Amino acid sequence: MENTAHALRIDGRRLWDSLMEMARIGATPAGGCNRQALTDEDREGRDLFVGWCREIGCEIRVDRMGNIFVRRQGADAELPPVVTGSHLDTQPTGGKFDGVYGVLAGLEVLRTLEDNGIQTEAPLELVVWTNEEGARFSPAMIGSGVWAGEFSLEYGHNRADKAGKTLGAELERIGYLGEAPAEPHPITAAFETHIEQGPILEMQDEVVGVVTGVQGIRWYDVTFHGTPCHAGPTPMADRRDPVQALSHLCERLYSEVKAYSDDARMTCGDLRAEPGSRNTVPEKVVLALDLRHPEPEGLEHLHRTLYRLAEQVQEATGTTIDVREEWHSPPVQFDRGCIEAVDGAVKALGYSHRQMVSGAGHDSVYVSRVAPVSMIFVPCAGGLSHNEKESAEPDHLEAGCNVLLHAMLERAGVVS
Repeated sequence: MENTAHALRIDGRRLWDSLMEMARIGATPAGGCNRQALTDEDREGRDLFVGWCREIGCEIRVDRMGNIFVRRQGADAELPPVVTGSHLDTQPTGGKFDGVYGVLAGLEVLRTLEDNGIQTEAPLELVVWTNEEGARFSPAMIGSGVWAGEFSLEYGHNRADKAGKTLGAELERIGYLGEAPAEPHPITAAFETHIEQGPILEMQDEVVGVVTGVQGIRWYDVTFHGTPCHAGPTPMADRRDPVQALSHLCERLYSEVKAYSDDARMTCGDLRAEPGSRNTVPEKVVLALDLRHPEPEGLEHLHRTLYRLAEQVQEATGTTIDVREEWHSPPVQFDRGCIEAVDGAVKALGYSHRQMVSGAGHDSVYVSRVAPVSMIFVPCAGGLSHNEKESAEPDHLEAGCNVLLHAMLERAGVVS
């Protein structure tokens, strides 16, 4: 049986077909996906996934955050499971692979073991985490965050979208407010496969990234308060214009972030002006800001820089600037044993590879706080993600899934 397992490979065509079938749910005219968390499209995607899992005899449980746990029993039910998974929700103009690849790669591993009659010593679990993207409900990764103890269940359920609908109410509406506690259980090892969402693997012509950790992220809501006035009669010199203050802060912050480090990142992802009239200077402007760095000291430097510059711009423009930190996810180092399991699988399978740090946040960040974790990356065209043009090669997706299969088997053990 061990020799059979060593030669085992997943069905790349089936994996691709499953990805394309899921991509039809929430498909956009530009070729991407809009399957935001807890929408009707998310419910349809979840239902399709659960149906596939039941076809191969897996047990399903759903927790109070709507996280879906799929279990394939092992020979020893007392052993902690080996876990894989990711998310099915997308950005409003997202692609076909971000998150969903990690879910359906896990499904393909379970299907392959079932097809070949292979039993593992430890059970295997496949997880779909709720609201990883944070596009509809902020912050990101909140399903795994509540599960890992980073946030309370009450906090998670009370997060509201822009229309005021709460996460808890929407879970109930779509039928995925489960009864299982949203809390961790013992885990032998956890792996997440994902497209890289950056250009490094493609530029280096490498097939697999062995992910050793995730860079730190801090999110802020920056509110600029000014004085609303008529666009015509009010001289420029007499205005307290929050948009002008915003432009000054962004220009200075971009400059300092670029000068500080090649690893530093800054993104202004959302802007909202109030009252939002073309011929009125706004009363306030709210900026959603994202800062990132792989080192704790670097992330702290960016944090301090933001507050320092906000003070300077406030004084220079006569506006008031409030900076509120929405979320802080410190840099993460993954488990050495899990990294070695992925590295060993890559080498045994003969794929070109490199070790790397993830520039994006993933559910594995919170899972790593309660269990041993690593991740597996494959290239995406042009490094594009959170984009309807997001694309990945079938051969690369197959390779990443084969690595996942053998890393999981190494940690779960195979019945001889």
